[in-house]
Amino acid sequence: MSRRAIIYSVGLLTLFLAFVISMVARDSGLLEGFYITFGAFLTLCIMSFLYQDNPFYKFAEHLFVGISASYWMCMGFWTTLIPNLIGQLYPPLIRPFLPSVADAEPNYWYLIPLILGLILLLRLSSKVGWLSRWSLAFIVGTTAGLNFVRYLRSDFIAQIFNTINPLAVYGADGSFLTMDSISAVIIFLGVFCGIIYFFFSKEHKGAFGVASRVGIYLLMVTFGAGFGYTVMARISLLVGRMRFLFGDWLGMLN
Repeated sequence: MSRRAIIYSVGLLTLFLAFVISMVARDSGLLEGFYITFGAFLTLCIMSFLYQDNPFYKFAEHLFVGISASYWMCMGFWTTLIPNLIGQLYPPLIRPFLPSVADAEPNYWYLIPLILGLILLLRLSSKVGWLSRWSLAFIVGTTAGLNFVRYLRSDFIAQIFNTINPLAVYGADGSFLTMDSISAVIIFLGVFCGIIYFFFSKEHKGAFGVASRVGIYLLMVTFGAGFGYTVMARISLLVGRMRFLFGDWLGMLN
């Protein structure tokens, strides 16, 4: 027996023993103990990738991808296809599922997305697959146009609006708000220096170069804060898995 087979056998035996211990120690039923142990097994399978790529990791990865794909396919069928296509073209057909809209008038404009969807499936054919480009072009163009307007309002215009606020902030009673004024000045200088850093028509020397260096420092602080936030989010997921393993599975945490 190879060394790898021995390691896998020992791992499976350890999981089985931990399953029996968790059922006895926590007085849980067989089905609940199986669920908890199987969840712990999948967690350890994913973590085993830290050692090297192995069949356990591939099993957990493929299981996750397969379940996710089937789940979202069912969600898309029942929340999108049924009410937004079939329910619009022939409402009485969905009476058992959505009786509130079963008596509505059919909307035959939805034949257009039905035809585009069917044309998109022609991608599976090597002879007429080029027709699917029309549907794909319509999807990409419509999505790009709608998102452009939305992001223009929510990000670009909103950021400009928040940047041109008064630098001297006063309260409702006319008192000068020191901290709010300092925050407004920092925001204005940060945006101004950040824009200067990306202005390459003039050499970055003198006062212009100082503002450019301040801009890159602020950009690095922003990127660092964003990266730190992402790492902390992943650490919180790791803590949750550790609490599951040592608490729900092994019962070592109260």
